[in-house]
Amino acid sequence: MRTLADLFRNSKEKFGNFPAFFAKNEAGEFQKTTFSELYELGLQLGTALIELNFPSGARATILADNRIEWIIADYAVVLSGGVDVPRGSDVTDADLNHIIPHSGSEIVFVENDMVLKKLYNNKESLKKVHSIILMDPNSKGTGSEYFLWDLLEKGKKSRENGNRDMESRISQISDEDLFTLIYTSGTTGKPKGVPLTHKNIMSQVNRVPIKLSPGEKVLSILPIWHIFERQFEMICIFVGAATYYSSVRSLKEDLRNVRPTFMASAPRLWESIYQGIIAIIAKSSSGKKILFQAAILFSDAVHSGKRWLSFQELDMTGRSYIVSFFRGIFEFSKLVLSYIPYLIFDFLVLRKIRQATGGKLKGTISGGGALPIHVDKFFFNMGIPVFEGYGMTETSPTLSVRTFENCIPGTVGPLYPETDVRIVDPNTQVVLFSTEKNGPKGYGKKGEIHVKGDQVMSGYYMDPENTRKVLQESWMNTGDLGMMTYNDCLKIVGRTKETIVLLGGENVEPVPIENMLTQSELILQCMVVGQDQKYLSVLIVPNPEFFPEYKSGQGFSSKEEESKCELRIQTEIRNSISAANGFKSFERVIDFKILPKPFEPGDELTAKLSVKRHVVADKYSDLILDIYSDKKAETANK
Repeated sequence: MRTLADLFRNSKEKFGNFPAFFAKNEAGEFQKTTFSELYELGLQLGTALIELNFPSGARATILADNRIEWIIADYAVVLSGGVDVPRGSDVTDADLNHIIPHSGSEIVFVENDMVLKKLYNNKESLKKVHSIILMDPNSKGTGSEYFLWDLLEKGKKSRENGNRDMESRISQISDEDLFTLIYTSGTTGKPKGVPLTHKNIMSQVNRVPIKLSPGEKVLSILPIWHIFERQFEMICIFVGAATYYSSVRSLKEDLRNVRPTFMASAPRLWESIYQGIIAIIAKSSSGKKILFQAAILFSDAVHSGKRWLSFQELDMTGRSYIVSFFRGIFEFSKLVLSYIPYLIFDFLVLRKIRQATGGKLKGTISGGGALPIHVDKFFFNMGIPVFEGYGMTETSPTLSVRTFENCIPGTVGPLYPETDVRIVDPNTQVVLFSTEKNGPKGYGKKGEIHVKGDQVMSGYYMDPENTRKVLQESWMNTGDLGMMTYNDCLKIVGRTKETIVLLGGENVEPVPIENMLTQSELILQCMVVGQDQKYLSVLIVPNPEFFPEYKSGQGFSSKEEESKCELRIQTEIRNSISAANGFKSFERVIDFKILPKPFEPGDELTAKLSVKRHVVADKYSDLILDIYSDKKAETANK
């Protein structure tokens, strides 16, 4: 299959009356839509869009969260040869005023009256828009909008009267045509448009390395407008799996009722579940604690032994034959001796804990941030493997992912099929590792990750400057630091670019936050941190003019003076990084540390006085570690 139109039509013909999507009705009950029904609804709405003057290649913005109307609108836009521009219902005013005009959107789908009000508060963004469509059937509107379900009825009647405009449009769709334009934040905070073609997304669907079967039940909790969740839903359509629209609020109940076999998720979810399990055990009787600890002990012994013997343990140095021989004897003995107790404790303890996920969950794909290794191994040992993956919006998104056959904790798995990677020294640009023929095979060497493949975008939309920064001769510079392990898996070890990805999957641009903070006369320099953490923190260099007790290289001479400085800066941070100044909740700075000296050229700064983030992160790694082990910061986050 070459296009999403091929995919949608094929799923309708192949799976017909199989359930495609389940969404909750007003009573909170899941309501089914089959593959045949979904395809026909897409044709009907697409027909109505054409009658509203929606030509091939036109853009339609969709401002909504996970709901059945979302996927219907997506089908309609794609099948009519259009390009959707998705964003969530929490879209900001700044995003509205940039994304809608910049994309050239002529139609805007709006989830409900709340989002509609936000849209009308930014009327400057609507100059090119001729039609606004309300998705929620309970919306009231203002009288000038169309209602999605009314348009469906109108399109249905047109098709009953012989209108076949959609079939004509579908026949003209090429794999080089855009299907979506997703805006992701840039280093200045201004959203960048990522244009993805049918070829980009179908390279992911056609080559999916994780095998799912028709009839599988998949729970959807990540925002549908994110490319990761969207890719996963396209894969479900491809294999004939049923997607259940859920949310974090109802996840516990939906896991129990739906009993899913698979789901896509963010690391924060699994850390939250892990912490919940540990909290429950902590409150349990001594006997239950001992049973749990014994179950984990024997499960880890069995699974770690299996991983070692099948070459599924993280290998960053290369195995010695002699060491491997004796280690293999040890691991095999440990596995044999632990296996019977493991089966007993799994039945008595771990099986009951797995029931909290419905009891049928075979695994989950985790993306959008790094999974803490202790959480990673915990669920692996529990019998719920987490297939951590790696990618970005610009790569449709997956570049590598673990599979059932290759699930190595501490890595993001082997490369996605037909993906090339180079590991490049960020300072000298020397290629340390390459999958290309005759390329160096520097396993275990850390460098910048450059990738090439059919999933890579052609360039940012109407943004040649930022395109040149990341694309050179078809190679995409991810801005991440990584290495290839000796068992051919990719391991992410850091970042060279500025975007911070929090544990919950939120992308944060630190520059606008830093610019706001350094507007304060109290702060000379700063750097926001928080990669793969729950929240943001900041490293602060106070301005000596206002804190004369602060001496470069020494910091403050007394705890009293340092405490006074911290109190003033804490107030400054709270007042600056606030909703009133346009910052989202996950962009708030929760904690900070005072640095002993300013950033200097040739050390923490480049010749152009830009902060070398990886240098600062390495130099003050202990300080950063201290921030995120600080109970005070943990309490503040709650």
